[in-house]
Amino acid sequence: MAIRQGLLALLSQGPRYGYQLRAEFEASTGATWPLNIGQVYTTLSRLERDGLVAPGEQDDQGRVVYSITEAGRTEMERWLSTPVAQSDRPRDELVIKLAMAVTAGADVRPVIQVQRTATMRTLQRLTRAKLASTAGPAQRLVLDSMIFQAEAEQRWLDHCEAVLTASPQTQETQA
Repeated sequence: MAIRQGLLALLSQGPRYGYQLRAEFEASTGATWPLNIGQVYTTLSRLERDGLVAPGEQDDQGRVVYSITEAGRTEMERWLSTPVAQSDRPRDELVIKLAMAVTAGADVRPVIQVQRTATMRTLQRLTRAKLASTAGPAQRLVLDSMIFQAEAEQRWLDHCEAVLTASPQTQETQA
């Protein structure tokens, strides 16, 4: 639930209204995680219900400004001090795709090659974006993470290819 805690982290810097939170969240994540404004306001409503934020008065443009409560600060600090468990991360579709292709007896080499090409394009795009970026440290960390993930995917694809080439079972199903 990174959106919930992300909004709390932004509110810890001072009161904000929904559109500010959305813009700052997207800027902090390098626009890699766009938020729907409805999602922001729904999350704010839940945070208010849970006593983690408090709405203030409307400003002169009719926008409600939200502030973090002490309970919200405690929740944010708990989140920041708790590691993210592997089981809390979404399933990796590529891993599932390759596992199912092997199970189905399909030739996995073209699947790996198509993915390798797409991942290399992504890696090149991210590297160009990093070189051209004048972003702050938050956006830089997001870009670095995406680059490292793409590099790791390339290494994993190389590993998959090596394992499948050496596996007698795979050679039989592809023969």
